Amino acid sequence: MKVLVIRCVLMLMVLMPSFASATENMLNGQPVEEMEWDQLMPADFSLESIFKQSDELAMIDDFDPRAQKLLDEMMVAMQSAPVIPELDGKMIKVPGYVVPMESDGLNVTEFFLVPYFGACIHVPPPPSNQIIYVRFEPGTKVENLYDAIWVTGRLKTETVSTDMATSGYSMEAFQIAPYEL
Repeated sequence: MKVLVIRCVLMLMVLMPSFASATENMLNGQPVEEMEWDQLMPADFSLESIFKQSDELAMIDDFDPRAQKLLDEMMVAMQSAPVIPELDGKMIKVPGYVVPMESDGLNVTEFFLVPYFGACIHVPPPPSNQIIYVRFEPGTKVENLYDAIWVTGRLKTETVSTDMATSGYSMEAFQIAPYEL
């Protein structure tokens, strides 16, 4: 009997690390995929396709009506950058920076998650497929906008437009943690 118990304990010790690693990538019973920002852009999408007009724009005088027309066209293209429909409903974990939208002091409940510090604060914002509008009902304390965070939640292919920017994705966040390598 003792031999059987020892074998069972040894078997559990061997299996525990793989079980622990499998559950680390699960949230609410669903697998979570860690994503990089470039994975939110379709393979055939390129920022160069939007900015190809910037060379022409640089050659035009600021007061030329064509300059405003080209700038407007670039902004429309940035706000309507294509998303990846297959990501709709997927549980993901993505790092980024907070641009607060709804807050009560330091407690932020809705924000844009962006790939680099200063995005949306400086004009122009990133393309819409590089902005995620995040809702986190309990809120999270944001003491320093320079600090990156990890956000884990259910991604939606949903356009959210504000005066500040337009996002191509939204997310119901379930976990927010400091970004650590």
